[in-house]
Order: sequence, then C-alpha cells, then structure tokens
Amino acid sequence: MDIFLILGFGLAAYSVIANDAIQTLGTFLSSNSKRPWPVLWAYIGGLLTCVLVYGWWRHSGDVSYGRLATIPVATERTWIYCVPPLILLFITRLGVPVSTTFLILTVFAQKALPDMLMKSILGYAVAFIVGFLVYRFVASSVEKHIFESADRASASYWIPLQWCSTGLLWSQWLIQDLANVFVYLPRELPAVAMTLALVGMLGTLAVTIAARGGAIQKIVTSKTGTGDIRSATIVDFLYALILLVFKEASNVPMSTTWVFIGLLAGREIALTMILCHRTGKETQAIVARDVFKAFSGLAVSVLLAYIIPEL
Repeated sequence: MDIFLILGFGLAAYSVIANDAIQTLGTFLSSNSKRPWPVLWAYIGGLLTCVLVYGWWRHSGDVSYGRLATIPVATERTWIYCVPPLILLFITRLGVPVSTTFLILTVFAQKALPDMLMKSILGYAVAFIVGFLVYRFVASSVEKHIFESADRASASYWIPLQWCSTGLLWSQWLIQDLANVFVYLPRELPAVAMTLALVGMLGTLAVTIAARGGAIQKIVTSKTGTGDIRSATIVDFLYALILLVFKEASNVPMSTTWVFIGLLAGREIALTMILCHRTGKETQAIVARDVFKAFSGLAVSVLLAYIIPEL
C-alpha cells in the first residue's frame, strides 16, 4: 500500500478523534472529570472495537458502513493526501471545530461536496430547532432544577443513564465519521490491516482522553451546565437520536460537527430565556463564535478541495 496513504490514515485517525470525537465525548469527559482516564478509555475503546469489528464483518471489509460507496479509492502515489489531516491537526490545536468531513473527503471527491454540504446544513438546522424546542418547552423544568441544584450531588441512577446515552451517541458518531479515517484504505480491508488500524485508533483515543480533550473541549465547557452529569445525559441522548435519524435517511457523509454546534446553539438560547443567567447578547456572541469557527473550517475545506488537486 502507498506509504502516503498509510501516513494519511495515521494523521487522519489522530486528528479526527482529537477534533470530532471530543465534540461527541465532550460532555462525557466533563461530567466524569474526577474518574481515572483509563476507566473512561476502556469503556469508549470497547465500544469503538465493537462498532469497527461489526462494520467490517457486516459490510464485507468496509469499515465505513457504506459511507464511502460514492468516494473513489485513492490509487495515486502523492503527498497531497497527507495535507488535509495535517491542517486539521493544526486547526484543532487552536480549538476550532472544523468539519473533518469537508476537509478530508472533498480532497478525494470534489463532486460529493454539494450533497455533503446540503445534508450538513440541514443537520445544523434540525439540531438547532430540536435543541431550542426541547429545552424551551419540554426539558425546561428539568434544566431549571439542575441549574438550581448544581451544588448538590446527583442521584446515583444518572450515572448508568449517562453512560448508556454516551454509548449510543459514540456508536452513531462512529458510523458517520469512520469514513473520514478509512477513506485512505481499501474498501475491502484485510483482517490484519483492520486489526492494526484498530490498535492505532485505540492508542490515539487513549492519548486524547488522557489529555481530557484539549483545546477543542472549550466548545463544550463554555456551555451552560455541560459539566453536570444530568445535563450531559440529555445532550448526548438528543445528539445521538439526531445522528440516528440522518444515518437512516441516506449514506451521504455529513458533518457531525455542524449537528453538534446546532444542538448546543438551540439549547443555549432556550436556557438563556429560561434561566436568565446571562444576557441575550452574551448568548448570541457564544453562538455566533461557534458558527464563525464552523464556517471558517468550511472555507478552508473548500479551498483545499480545489487547490490541492491542482498541485
């Protein structure tokens, strides 16, 4: 196999987990900050192993669950495939929630960009509306109680509930975003290659969880109550359901980053209206900052998609 593709896979695995995965696991890490990281890694890594092995077995070696059906296999020996994950790694260190789907997949297939973009914009809109409506009219009393009792210990049943919601979310995210990593490898992956890839991803996950998410974790911790296990459970459950709906809708890859940001934006606006814990301008600034970062990542992705092939 081309050395550039192997290197690209390694860089993509690390950068995708450091960026997108932390947005998925962010609330879980925040609310379990006092637990030893090996315990968290064992749980998350175990789920990763199950999803990866099942997808490989169920889809005849295609770990991406069919998400790469329309993306051609890279056959050229060229360094350009290593550029997107390198840039993603740099941007992640700045705490910018760039979409790995746009940044990596569009380099392999420019024609897939419009469909991915439309699905991602729809995902943001749906997540925003769901986040606002649920927290404004359904979970308002629950969140108000959580906010007022933040200094008291949560009931013990919230722990298994949150771990279950995180497991559901993590599995749905993997099904969506494994395509961003395994686009570098053959669609029918041999058992040995799959095993080596799994070991590498587990190692990357261990480093990321040990670091408690790094700079990108601020996207989560800046939001109201995300360090509370009760709030984290509700956020993770809603996020998982939205990803499940879009997974069943089509096999077109989408930006889970945009879904995540949309959900948090709708939630934050609703909580500001309910709790009045900050001004509307402050909330608008938080939401606008996240949207700006997401669109900045999109601009970089599109630029790379059209410039790198010319090189």
